[in-house]
Amino acid sequence: MPQLGTLEVRSSSLSEQAYVRMRELILDRKIAAGSTLLEGKIADELGISRTPMREALGRLAGEGLLVRRDARSYSVRSVGTKEYFDVMRTRELLECEAIALAVERIDAGELAAFTAEVDALNSGQHEQTEHWQFDDRFHLFIANASGNVVLPRLIQLLRDDARLFRLHSPLHRQKENQHEHLAILDALRKKDVEGAKGAMRAHLRSLQNDVQRAIMG
Repeated sequence: MPQLGTLEVRSSSLSEQAYVRMRELILDRKIAAGSTLLEGKIADELGISRTPMREALGRLAGEGLLVRRDARSYSVRSVGTKEYFDVMRTRELLECEAIALAVERIDAGELAAFTAEVDALNSGQHEQTEHWQFDDRFHLFIANASGNVVLPRLIQLLRDDARLFRLHSPLHRQKENQHEHLAILDALRKKDVEGAKGAMRAHLRSLQNDVQRAIMG
């Protein structure tokens, strides 16, 4: 397991800081799926007491990122192939609905900013974490713009589940991601509801097809 580093006491609680740190490590795959996490050991590494660590791990378990093994340990949840494809099909339903609702609510300035980010992200070498962080912000920006307060929460949970699937990685399909994100942005710019839904659907299915090819070898 990577070095966790100690936490500093800030305005937010130690439990919140521990939660954020562990969530980052899990979703960035710095802690592998199936790894055992001992409450006491992690608390010692982060330099905090057991109580806030217990609260943070319990919260992550509630979100489905961890599975409780016993009273003092957890493991990082593994997502299998069937669950991954089920997640992606559900994302398709929700994210196509979200983008259809968002079309009239997003202004040109916001779209221009995301377009510039797509270009910058694909103009040089970037870490996998940077691609995932952008992808999170991009998809959740659209979900939040839908005006439906439930959609962002559900989409975030599904995105977390997809991230736990070991074969899912953005690095080997940077150009595909760039073209697909730009197609979504172009449809939003044109305020084309059906075009936006089609571009989002094509993007999510492209991700699934890529995983399917990797599985088939």
